[in-house]
This record gives sequence, structure tokens and C-alpha cells, in this order.
Amino acid sequence: MEKTMQYFQMPGPTVTFQNLRYCVQDNRVPCRKKGPEKEILKNVRWDIVRVYQADMVKVYGRRLLDVIAGRKNPAGLRSGEVMVDSKVVTSDLRLSSAYVVQDDILMGCLSVRENLAFSANLRLSRQQYSSSDKEQKVNDVIKDLGGEKKRCSIGMELITSPSLLFLDEPTTGLDANTANSVISLLHRLSRTGKTVIFSIHQPRYSIFRQFDHLTLMSIGEIIYAGAASQAMSYFEELGYQRDPFNNPADFFLDITNGDVVCTLESSNIEERNPLALKYRESALCRQAAEELKQATDVVDSSVTVVREKACYATPFHYQLMVLVGRTVKNTLRNPQTSYAQMALNIFFALLVGLIYYQIPKTLPEALQNRIGAFFFLILNMVFGNLSAVELFVNERALFVHENSSGYYRTSAYFLAKVFADLLPNRILPIFVFSASPTT
Repeated sequence: MEKTMQYFQMPGPTVTFQNLRYCVQDNRVPCRKKGPEKEILKNVRWDIVRVYQADMVKVYGRRLLDVIAGRKNPAGLRSGEVMVDSKVVTSDLRLSSAYVVQDDILMGCLSVRENLAFSANLRLSRQQYSSSDKEQKVNDVIKDLGGEKKRCSIGMELITSPSLLFLDEPTTGLDANTANSVISLLHRLSRTGKTVIFSIHQPRYSIFRQFDHLTLMSIGEIIYAGAASQAMSYFEELGYQRDPFNNPADFFLDITNGDVVCTLESSNIEERNPLALKYRESALCRQAAEELKQATDVVDSSVTVVREKACYATPFHYQLMVLVGRTVKNTLRNPQTSYAQMALNIFFALLVGLIYYQIPKTLPEALQNRIGAFFFLILNMVFGNLSAVELFVNERALFVHENSSGYYRTSAYFLAKVFADLLPNRILPIFVFSASPTT
């Protein structure tokens, strides 16, 4: 285990933020450029100090996760700042951290090793890592994580040895045994000095008991943030009683849904979110606020906080080369987009050639036939090239994820598609149709 964990090197960072308020535009109002704002995060404060973090939320987990990871539009942030190790971060945090999306977005025509190698080639600097070093990292990840699809998605992010790891619903679509193994893997990673933050819904007890820190949210506000082992006693003190043999995770979700009735009388019946109010008034919240204040006081008040700007690990020309190689492999291994397209072009070229072979040269038949031939050729060329639009639509989710994670520049991806996919598939029809006999 010690040998296969060499790619986890840095200690876990401290993630803090306070009074975080984020809004989005409600576009449901027709005939208006901008609808009313909808507040999805309301004065949220958090302190994550080098721990294995489980962010278990009811509704807004993914949005909170995206805001922390710098994947939301910064224009929607109305107040508050996210700080990592007492440094204000921007959307460039996505280039230096790791984010595993809910749906496993992988290039289906590549093997596990090829996907991991693709991530290593683009996200590891060529000055710091040689080809043999990258291959060793890939081998270590495969040995430690295995080859399942979800594990491959996690492994592609762990290639860069990130100290901060975000995951959105890592157990979605997995059976109970596989979900437990994935969470056990994250638990093991957290013990190597990683700060692991993820959202999860309805975990079974074997998963829940591995949580070190638990954050519960309702209507955009935190209703509990603290040790997972103390969450049950906290809600019992508020008057919520758990049925025997009920999963604590299900019990907490029932509380946020309002399915569990509080046995104690509340003086804040008119409050829209009484659980959030009770948490703000609790000793647990005051203790968290004090810890947050101590964390922010670490920075010398006389020093201006620097907003760090991350950059890509590899230059443009190297990104273009790696992307062209992957696109060529994908094209050759997918007959629907390569051989079928080529056969279709050859078929139409032969069809046009046979239809207009040895057409008469007498007027006006010669002119009419040639006009029809050119019209038919141009029509096939135009509508045949519309299939190029589908090429990007099919890979849109993959491109958005990889580009947001700092794999490559947008321009490098576009040029790679032009060189390795669009040009071969579009140049062949030009030569074939232009060589069709029309006389």
C-alpha cells in the first residue's frame, strides 16, 4: 500500500468560507431578458480543516459543491469568499483541485489505462514528470483503484496528486457493495492527508459510519455542521426521536423533509426554516464560528491576500498533439463515425457517376443535365457535412467536464477536432464527388 500511495503527497488543505450567498436568475418568466433572482445559498459558513468530509444535503448539495470548487459563474456570488489555506481562491481553483462529477464521463472507445494516461499526459507538467514517471503514476492508480468505471473517474482526478478532492454523488448508480467500496476508498484517501468533500443522498449505515464530518442543509441553509457521531444526539436534544433500527442517514433526511415531528414545543413556528435558526443559536454553531475566526486570523492582517491564478500544466502544442491522438483513436475504433461515413460517400459518388454518365452534349438537354448534376452534388455535400455538428453534441458533456477540470484549452480541442476528424471526413467527399464523371 505504501508503494501504490506515492501519488498522494501533499497534506490536506484547510477550506473555509463565511456568509456565502449565491443567487441565480429565474428564467421561467417569458418575454423577459432577466427573471427575478433566486437565492440558493443563504449566508452559509463552513470550516473544513484537514478532515474526511461528507457533505450530505437535501436539495442544494451540488450547487454548494460547485460554488466551493469554483465551477459556478462568479457573477452570482453576492457575498462571502472561499479560502483555501487562508488564501482567497477564484474559479481557477478548478485547475489545481480535483472534481469527480456525478455521471461517469469517459471516452468509451479508450481503455482504463488509456483514459488514465490521457489525464496524466495533459495534467502533469513535462518539465517535472518524464514519460516513465507518468506511466508509473498510471500503474500505481490502476493497482490501488482497480478498473471499475467509477474508480476510473476518480483515478483520472487523482493522477495530479490533488490535496483537495470534490465529488458529486459518488455512489449514484452503484450497488450497495460497490458503493461501500468506493466510500471506503475515499476514507482511505482521507487518511493520507487529503481533504475529501462530497455530496451524497441516503447512504446506508455502513457508509454513514465512515463519515468524520457531516453537514446537513435545508432550503439553502445549514441545519447541522459538525462531527457525524454527534449529529444524532444534537437532534435528539431538539426533540426529534429516531425509530429503533432506523438508519441515521434516513432519519436526518426525514427531518429535513419535515416527515419527523418535533416532540418539544417551538417558539419559532412562523420561521420559514426553524432548523437553521436553531442551529445558528446553538453552542455548536458558536463553536464553529470561533474555529472559523481562528482559522481566518492565521493570516497577518498587514498582508494583502493574494488571489492565486493557476495555469495549464502543458503547453498548447502538446495539448493539441494529445487530443489529436485521442480523436484519431476514437474515430478508428468507432465504425459508425469512420468506415460507415467513408462507405456512404463512395456509394453516393458511384451513384451520381452512374446517373450522369455519358449525358448528351446537345442543347438544351446538356445544360439542364449538368445543372441538375451540380445541384445534386452540392446538395449532398452540404447535408452530408451536417453530421459534423453531431460530433460535438455527442462529446459535449465530456468536453465541458475536461475543460472545466483544466485538461486543455478550448482552442486546442477545437483544432484537434478539425485536424483529426473534420478534415479527413470532409476532404474525401470533395475529391470523390469532384472526380465523378459528368460527361
